[in-house]
Amino acid sequence: MKFRFAPTAMPDTCQSVHSLEEKQFARLFSDEGIEDVEDRLAILRVFLQTEDHITSVQLMDLLEKAGYNFDPDFVRETLRLMCRYGFACKHDFEGRNSTYEHLHLGQHHDHMICTKCGSITEFVHDQLEAVQKQAAASYGFHMLQHRLEIYGLCSKCYTERVKLLPLAMAKVGEKAVIRDTTGCAKFRHRLLTMGLRTGDALEVITSDGRGQVVVSVEGRRMALGRGLAQKILVEPVNGNR
Repeated sequence: MKFRFAPTAMPDTCQSVHSLEEKQFARLFSDEGIEDVEDRLAILRVFLQTEDHITSVQLMDLLEKAGYNFDPDFVRETLRLMCRYGFACKHDFEGRNSTYEHLHLGQHHDHMICTKCGSITEFVHDQLEAVQKQAAASYGFHMLQHRLEIYGLCSKCYTERVKLLPLAMAKVGEKAVIRDTTGCAKFRHRLLTMGLRTGDALEVITSDGRGQVVVSVEGRRMALGRGLAQKILVEPVNGNR
């Protein structure tokens, strides 16, 4: 099995790639009759220097630090044009503002997104790529492109996490076991009448961080109020890792 993080180009290679991108950008935008090419080229240069996933607001901060004072609408429009002409790629990861990354021609990678700290890890998995092509072919489907996003906890956040946590803090898709409660005897009796007991395994189906938490217990969906979920202490199952 081959698993690797998406390769990071060496500084000299990056500089060469960026120089080529700038030339193509200037020529293409000029040929298309797009106005303010030089200003847009300055935005591209700052954007390429990050080689990271950044929001439009973060890009504007970087431009300001570099001595530019562009109108926010102009920066956002330039980002849209960069995506339209294949110099950038926009991502709308769950729970995050839209981010943009440099689109490297002829390269593909997928993403792992930490639902706690928001970090994004790029990775390439050759066997997984082959399986997706095989799956498409088995249905007579010719795959042109695909996008894979894996949500969970990065190694740092998982290591720092306490052993027991309120169910209200568990993430969507997380499997856990009920270990204890912080409520009184009346509260524990209420859980029993609902069919929830210490030792029950569950999976978080939906949780937006504010309202109800919907969980699956033995194939049944249960909607729990936020206050109730806050008093149920669960232990994440190691298989989440």
